[in-house]
Amino acid sequence: MKLKLKKPIVVLDLEATGDQITKDRIVEIGMIKISPDGSESIYDKRVNPQIPIPINISEIHGIYDIDIKDCPTFKDLANEINLFIDNSDICGFNSNKFDVPLLEEEFQRAGVSCEINENKLIDVQNIYHKMEKRTLGAAYQFYCSKELINAHSAINDARATLEVLLAQTEKYDELEGDVNFLSKFSKANQNAIDYASRIIQNEFKEPIINFGKHKGKKVIDVFDKEPGYYSWIMRGDFPLNTKSCFTEIWKEFKKES
Repeated sequence: MKLKLKKPIVVLDLEATGDQITKDRIVEIGMIKISPDGSESIYDKRVNPQIPIPINISEIHGIYDIDIKDCPTFKDLANEINLFIDNSDICGFNSNKFDVPLLEEEFQRAGVSCEINENKLIDVQNIYHKMEKRTLGAAYQFYCSKELINAHSAINDARATLEVLLAQTEKYDELEGDVNFLSKFSKANQNAIDYASRIIQNEFKEPIINFGKHKGKKVIDVFDKEPGYYSWIMRGDFPLNTKSCFTEIWKEFKKES
């Protein structure tokens, strides 16, 4: 089954200085854009993160400080990356938890407005874990009968992710090639409002806090009884996307109170 595309889809993979969304930075970005007519465009750039890459992380993806010291920063590339993605849906491997939140974090840090959360997001890892429960290398071997060479090279991982996605839609009859279906199916938490699932929706579509001492409570109820909670969120070590979602709820709360 071929993907049924109504608009372009970008297959994304990032290499970074670590796995902490709020603290780490992108060092390499690989993207493959597939248009509805089947044509492809590729974006493959290394990025100067402006912070040191821990040696144990460099040993994983093979990118060292000296390799990217003369590369452009994310802020230098932000507009062209945003233009490449444009109005495309996004696909990746563990992308809903890592690549997309980190990319949006970098955009916000660079002061560039993006609309990633307005597009459909397909996480191939979530589809894979629901079906077989493996890693990208094993997924590539399982679905494509190939060994993943040069893993942790962003563009190679993006290419492998694309091949796995196409193979998944061929293998499982219950998987529709429609992007809307795949986006919903691959979402780890169907009710999440922010990428980190700190806020979820209840059956009435009301925002609910999904962590800490207020877990299970409606956000507006906590704002009402503990107004300082919003300020605590804004000062805390939370992803900018999570803070933005809390801010939107806060604005509505203040408007109605």
